[in-house]
Amino acid sequence: MAVYTNVSADEIAAFMADYDMGEVVSFKGIAEGTENSNYLLSTTKDRFILTLYEKRVDADDLPFFLGLMDHLAHKGITCATPIADKNGNALKELCGRPAALISFLDGLSVSHPNAGNCRQLGAALAEMHLAVADFNLSRKNDLSLSGWKKLATTCEDRADECQTGLGELIHTEMEYLSSNWPSDLPSGIIHADLFPDNVFFLDGKLSGLIDYYFACSDMLCYDVAICLNAWCFEADGSFNVTKASALIAGYNKVRPLADNEINSLPIFCRGASLRFMLTRLYDWLNRAEGALVKTKDPLEFLSKLQFHQKVSNASEYGADIKK
Repeated sequence: MAVYTNVSADEIAAFMADYDMGEVVSFKGIAEGTENSNYLLSTTKDRFILTLYEKRVDADDLPFFLGLMDHLAHKGITCATPIADKNGNALKELCGRPAALISFLDGLSVSHPNAGNCRQLGAALAEMHLAVADFNLSRKNDLSLSGWKKLATTCEDRADECQTGLGELIHTEMEYLSSNWPSDLPSGIIHADLFPDNVFFLDGKLSGLIDYYFACSDMLCYDVAICLNAWCFEADGSFNVTKASALIAGYNKVRPLADNEINSLPIFCRGASLRFMLTRLYDWLNRAEGALVKTKDPLEFLSKLQFHQKVSNASEYGADIKK
């Protein structure tokens, strides 16, 4: 979440007049994230997230994103869901941008997740994967191999501005992943961005998932690898195998990973770390002037990539390798 487009009080009041959600009491921009403009909006009836979709989000994808959240909610998955206006429209326009009013979830994200949080996250991820098995829309993952190649080409010449030798490392890793990326593993809709700030806990229990704007069709185990990168490294860059083992165990209890999925975890983890390093690097090299947004450090994921490059098999992530 972030704020790129500033919205006035009058504009928000006019927008909310189309809803039966009470009078606007307050609204505040949310700085976290990188993709869209987001406001925490309070009315006399409830609290909401007002999202304006910026240029990096393809408007043609919005029916998929909003439909997915609605589908998950009807399947019993606690997640942020779009609110329809008085005419039944969930997707609208505000300040020249596509916009949607999204339900507010109670709970807080955890900045330092423990093994229990990771176990619950693994289970919630598996439940989501099962719940979308009958979702009738799909979306190509624009940030898989082909997308990384485009980002790498865009960033390579300037990558050394971030760290000396980074351009060559990106080139070498792209060649390796292109030659070794798995295929023909169980696939479906994945969240693709389930970082701790997109998961809420309340009284120690997972209370909901948010931010489905990277969701797409891909191999399910890749989603697990994204979570291992996002949840199982400590602030000093060390990998916490206890957390990783708990995350995988939580997932397996709901949807057991097949042997070939488990064996693919090391390369999926390498791909996931490169993916986030590249998108962060692109944003770092192309910072938007005047935007209320926090630019994230791409080198955090360089460190993670270098860890995964040394992993020989999934047992190093705490996964149970069957003989």
